[in-house]
Amino acid sequence: MIETGDETSLQRRQCQSHARGAALWLVTAGVCASLAGQVWAVEPKGMLETLHRHKFLSSSISDNGDENPYAVVVVPQNMGVLQQGDVLVDNFNNISNLQGTGTSIVRYRPSTGQTSLFAQVPQHLQSCPGGVGLTTAMAVLKSGWVIVGSAPSTDGTTATKGDGCLLVFDANGKQVTTWSGPTINAPWGNMAWTEQAGKATLFISMAGFGLPGPDVLDPATGLPVIRHQATVLRMQLSLPAGQVPVIENQTVIGSGFAQRADRDNFLFGPTGTALGPDDTLYVTDGLENSISAITQASTRADSVGTGHLVTQNGLLAWPLAMIMTPQQHLIVANGKNGQAVEIDARTGKQIYAHWLDADQAQSPPGNGDLFGLALTPDGKGIYYVEDDVNALLEGTP
Repeated sequence: MIETGDETSLQRRQCQSHARGAALWLVTAGVCASLAGQVWAVEPKGMLETLHRHKFLSSSISDNGDENPYAVVVVPQNMGVLQQGDVLVDNFNNISNLQGTGTSIVRYRPSTGQTSLFAQVPQHLQSCPGGVGLTTAMAVLKSGWVIVGSAPSTDGTTATKGDGCLLVFDANGKQVTTWSGPTINAPWGNMAWTEQAGKATLFISMAGFGLPGPDVLDPATGLPVIRHQATVLRMQLSLPAGQVPVIENQTVIGSGFAQRADRDNFLFGPTGTALGPDDTLYVTDGLENSISAITQASTRADSVGTGHLVTQNGLLAWPLAMIMTPQQHLIVANGKNGQAVEIDARTGKQIYAHWLDADQAQSPPGNGDLFGLALTPDGKGIYYVEDDVNALLEGTP
């Protein structure tokens, strides 16, 4: 774990750790005695520093061999074959490990510890331009609908990327409709959404517009060329009782986010979205190594560009999926190491970095292993996936 703080904070944590063993307590008695009146009164600055247990829950590989887990979403209430608290995880790769070809969603049930297939569609689904490759863009509505993004490929790279679509499933895992069109191109990042009686609003990053293949290089850097055409789309839905959801309107509220192809990671683009109680939408930008904010997200009539900067660099290392805690802190998964980072959304202060995956086989440890995140139902822990072992895990106090 890494904390941004002063030497005294470090000493306090050392004292708390040493206090677990009498021998070590004696070694540090001088320092700890001077801090004795302070140590036990220190309150956690956020959620991540309270997570002391990390538990493997289940493999995320589906019956057809799909792998590379991306989206992680918790079911809000009983509906169809889903039970409140179930965790849905989708896969981006097929059994051949080609990116942009995964077609399955698995369901993990915490009450029994069992994992089963929730939904699967054909890879070459005609209604989805380019086929199917399920991404981190997933929402589970209380009205009984599961909505998932597709950023498809036929060779595992963006050289053959299709525009993709949004797939709508009922609560029994049946695919009921497909949404595509000029505003939809590689629905990529984890969705934020709100839902009221008969209505829902989705916020989805689109990372595919104008994106070339990984062999189109910038002569100045020798890396795939960066484009600034990624968007954040707001979709407002009507949810008529007993009928399939209908798109009422679509508005691009964010634009100009950085994106580029990548042979190992398919693409880099805006990945995380989280909606605050003041209607501010927070967005991660991996290439800029930053988090920005779009105000009046539910009501604005046009794009605010990339919004205003909340925080950049520091503990961030290619920020990916993002969630908001009950304390209005943002927790974001790093793509370039196995850490999650906690940020105060109101001030932009980076509070804490916590190792979720310290796999030494990667450099830095955990590099490329993390992606989706979700809060546990009690708001005290997190669910996350590790791509290197194709697994769903849980971090709790």
